[in-house]
Amino acid sequence: MRLYVLAGLSGLALALAGCGEKAPQEPAAASSSADATPENAPGIALTDAIVQLPVVAGRPGVAYFTVSQGNGAPRKVAAVHVDGVGRAEMHESKMENGVSSMAPVKDVALEPGKTVEFKPGGFHVMLFDVADTLKAGGTTELTITLDNGDKATVVAKVKNAGGDDAMGGMEHMDHKM
Repeated sequence: MRLYVLAGLSGLALALAGCGEKAPQEPAAASSSADATPENAPGIALTDAIVQLPVVAGRPGVAYFTVSQGNGAPRKVAAVHVDGVGRAEMHESKMENGVSSMAPVKDVALEPGKTVEFKPGGFHVMLFDVADTLKAGGTTELTITLDNGDKATVVAKVKNAGGDDAMGGMEHMDHKM
């Protein structure tokens, strides 16, 4: 009798242990556009994301992307997060009276039917404390947060400071002596 009770309890323990396991999931496919995932902010398209590594380790990197709003009330990009980066700050470069300057911005306005490009010479995201795990040729996730708390995420290509992948823009040069 004791054998049956132990066997029954063992079977029950095994059945309960299986309840806590997660079912295997299909890997998510990488996307170059945030509008492909249902959890992103409605009407927001986030595309063309690039993370450029710093020229010198320990210095800031930079992120560029394009964001557009298809419909709804005007919004603002209030924050940017990049996986593998300690801190991300939105900045704007300006040219005034022949002098170039760069300053942080609190937010960036979005309007329905309009596109805003984060690119060299304009809005961009300065990346501080870039992890060694980010490597040219790889990818990372870039997430924007809107002023109403909605978010949109996109896969960003990681590039060297020169904009090219692992070759650093020198693959076309003749290195023979």
